[in-house]
Amino acid sequence: NASLLGILQHPDGTVLKQLQPPPRGPREQEFYNKVYDSDCCDSILLELRDYLPKYFGVWSPPTAPNDTYLKLEDVTSKFNKPCIMDVKIGQKSYDPYASAEKIQQQVSKYPLMEEIGFLVLGMRVYHVSSDSYETQNQHYGRSLTKETVKDGISKFFYSGYCLRKDVVAASIQKVEKILEWFEGQTQLNFYASSLLFVYEGSCQATTVRLSDVTLAEKRRVPRGLLSGGDVLEYNNNIHVINSTENGKIEASVSKGLSKFYALHKKACSKRHHSQLSLKVENSEQDNVWKSSTCITQEHLNGNVLPQLEKVFYHMPAETTESANVEVRMIDFAHVFPSNTKDEGYIYGLKNLITVLQNILDN
Repeated sequence: NASLLGILQHPDGTVLKQLQPPPRGPREQEFYNKVYDSDCCDSILLELRDYLPKYFGVWSPPTAPNDTYLKLEDVTSKFNKPCIMDVKIGQKSYDPYASAEKIQQQVSKYPLMEEIGFLVLGMRVYHVSSDSYETQNQHYGRSLTKETVKDGISKFFYSGYCLRKDVVAASIQKVEKILEWFEGQTQLNFYASSLLFVYEGSCQATTVRLSDVTLAEKRRVPRGLLSGGDVLEYNNNIHVINSTENGKIEASVSKGLSKFYALHKKACSKRHHSQLSLKVENSEQDNVWKSSTCITQEHLNGNVLPQLEKVFYHMPAETTESANVEVRMIDFAHVFPSNTKDEGYIYGLKNLITVLQNILDN
């Protein structure tokens, strides 16, 4: 299946998304060109850049100069164990120029789109306890109803032993920023476009200690073509989801740190009643850490505790509050100029925020 070869990893750490056949591919390229035009001085478009992957123009392989790829930032690259969810937003997933057949086909795929305003296209969640990923494809999202959508989405924030409320809270804040942008613009309407959610699935301490070495490692390992099995199918062809099976990092870490990492990992995978409660000034933060920290007392021998304290206790408050979460808009094959607010997209965002808020509150 040629479309499965649609995503390449460029050795420089960007992602290459194959241009779709006309009119979709050229439309998406035109959208990126417009937003990232170096002469752009439209404040609406300049702000929009904050919510997209960075765009580095187009690229063609020397061997096949007629194949065009969009060169985009790999939003997952800074994560060690990225948890990823793709959510299509809007009440209609067909554009104003769609044929009757196309409309029928899109509506029958998910009749609840109009009412719910979004559709989970896929997710991949890292479970600390089993050190493995759980993947859901597009059939999972289409099986969700008004009654089950909250639980369906909360699955994305469940790490195998706790609900990552810190990640839910950070996600709400990011989606609210995107909603504010939509409330203030009347020049573009988006159909069949998605939000990509990414957060760090491995234990927080590990992430902080290893982030630099992780990045260094990833930059050095071009992945070439992904095998079909590791690619998640999305609304317009494909997005890479398997971004970081990058040959265990421990090998490249100094001995002391890798010992600490192994110990920490072992600790994380044990369910244990004596959870380490980290002293944090504010009690709400305290709860965040209790719920998302999985280090048990029995594994904290003298060596590790000072390192852990360095990581947790001395981190500035804002780092501890907002979890490491990315929310980006992707997939722009159906973006059209407009002179009205994008009510369908706004409806979907508001409904999604409501669902996330319910997950947080209950």
